[in-house]
Amino acid sequence: MSSIPAIGRIPVRDVRPAVDCGRHPAKAIAGETFQVTATVFREGHDTVAANVVLTDPEGRHGPWTPMRELAPGSDRWGAEVTPDVTGRWTYRVEAWSDPLSTWRRTARIKVPAGIDTGLVLEEGADLYEKAAAGVPRGRGQDALLFAVEALRDASRPAAARLAAALTPEVDAVLSRHPLRELVTASQTLPLLVERERALYGAWYEFFPRSEGTPERPHGTFRTAARRLPAIARMGFDVVYLPPIHPIGHTFRKGRNNTLSAGPDDVGVPWAIGSPEGGHDAVHPDLGTLEDFDRFVARAREEGLEIALDFALQCSPDHPWVHKHPEWFHHRPDGTIAYAENPPKKYQDIYPIAFDADMDGLVAETLRVLRHWMDHGVRIFRVDNPHTKPVVFWERVIADINRTDPDVIFLAEAFTRPAMMHTLAQIGFQQSYTYFTWRTTKEELTEYLGELSGEAAAYMRPNFFTNTPDILHAYLQHGGRPAFEVRAVLAATLSPTWGIYSGYELCENTPLRDGSEEYLDSEKYQLKPRDWEAAEREGRTIAPLITRLNAIRRRHPALHRLRNLHFHHTDNGSLIAYSKRSGQDTVVVVVNLDPHHAQEATVSLDMPRLGLEWHESVSVHDELAGETHRWSRNNYVRLEPGRAPAHVFHVQRTAASPQIGGSPAS
Repeated sequence: MSSIPAIGRIPVRDVRPAVDCGRHPAKAIAGETFQVTATVFREGHDTVAANVVLTDPEGRHGPWTPMRELAPGSDRWGAEVTPDVTGRWTYRVEAWSDPLSTWRRTARIKVPAGIDTGLVLEEGADLYEKAAAGVPRGRGQDALLFAVEALRDASRPAAARLAAALTPEVDAVLSRHPLRELVTASQTLPLLVERERALYGAWYEFFPRSEGTPERPHGTFRTAARRLPAIARMGFDVVYLPPIHPIGHTFRKGRNNTLSAGPDDVGVPWAIGSPEGGHDAVHPDLGTLEDFDRFVARAREEGLEIALDFALQCSPDHPWVHKHPEWFHHRPDGTIAYAENPPKKYQDIYPIAFDADMDGLVAETLRVLRHWMDHGVRIFRVDNPHTKPVVFWERVIADINRTDPDVIFLAEAFTRPAMMHTLAQIGFQQSYTYFTWRTTKEELTEYLGELSGEAAAYMRPNFFTNTPDILHAYLQHGGRPAFEVRAVLAATLSPTWGIYSGYELCENTPLRDGSEEYLDSEKYQLKPRDWEAAEREGRTIAPLITRLNAIRRRHPALHRLRNLHFHHTDNGSLIAYSKRSGQDTVVVVVNLDPHHAQEATVSLDMPRLGLEWHESVSVHDELAGETHRWSRNNYVRLEPGRAPAHVFHVQRTAASPQIGGSPAS
């Protein structure tokens, strides 16, 4: 039987965050503030106190952070902590009996009432003397010794003796150097602190093969590199490429997923592998590995990182099929089973079977990933990780991050919550989410409450507005205003968001009614776009996307997830929320109805903004460039096509000090 830790002398229970009971680390990025909470109590009426101890990757204990009871009588204590460097940290909660606070509470009652006055004051002197012994010289020890002398000075009135022990100077010393007895520590919990891109960034997905020329329609890395400056000007941080490997010919799909491909059909990039190579090769029509290196370098010059798709599956022509037949599912008739997600069939793709040779698959996966890491890739978007064993990813990601902690894995897993959460817990730095299907105020409020709550300790959302697989009905029927609304929501609700190429052109034609597939999907064919003509003719929302990314970069509050708070509106079509980090506060109001103007009263939770209930402040609309005066209740009218949203920066003045400290960010 496994041993269960005994309850300590001062019970410390239910420390959070604790991911899978501490078996996996909670996550943060360097400079991110988060709250540690615990239930702390003891028998009887004596006072308890608690603090958080952070230990950095070098084993150094940071200055302990005092905790406070979050609600009177709740026994739930909390404190905000901020790890400042990347690496593997730990944290624990220490609780203790606080005899001086117990004495001070008792003395305030007994001394004025004349109950055991001399004895009470002598008990206090003993405790202060004990506390002074633990204070380094020059750090306030004299203030405590003065209190000891006053408490024992029988020539002074009892009230004066007590008052000398309760001065602000004494309080300040005791807050730094409390007298701690019966100190009890919780379990030590792991904390993984990663680079900022693991939490914050703007992603742009595009197919290099669609960026060709009139003379050669199939794009190459050289021609696709011409698109990078425009992506950078829109303010994106990451360029995500679908698979760039050779594509199989057996059962190749034609346009719109037809089963009979013509000689000019280019196939599905996720049908990986041909006689030209597999997962470690470049499709010959895109260029060479050296061309890819130049593409990565060009992106870096524009301030962009490359994220590469990693899809662990094969076409029937992949070298693995013949070299490692044990890696595939074989049917009774001897054929290899192709991928299915009924009613969808993927005859051009073989899924992997893991249990015959897990070690071999782990080793080959690590070889492939490190191959691309050697060519400048530090971010991988993993295709369908939920169709592979969790333990496989746990081993792979742990091995990569052990030597290269800056490498980021994004889980493309639109599946059941348990699997999505577990993938995040075992190592994936980011996760796709259900955001695409959350369109109402109630859905967004509930879902973001989940993502920004306890789940934020391990699961970092990446809000893609669309993907090559997902064109939501909201976009199909809402036109350009719907695209504007979803861009504002994604860019301001989540620290990381992304769009798939064509979103800025508001492409919204489905394959058929009721389908989320695009007509003439880029998964099956080249899709050249005339970006310059779209800009000339005003058929693009790129200017809005550019403004949103610029706003995000200016405001640290939008770089965080755990600081999200929703505010009341009296109209279900308008949603209001805020983010606050230190002195930076942003308030967003969005009209979720892409067809009609909507108006409402927005009632702000002023303390959440660091303001008193009665205050009013200037708010500058970062989208419209206008400044307004807002207070607790404010009228808003938003009209699709003109003003889909307000993104307000709260303008603090000397008359508007922060209250309640800095919230978790």
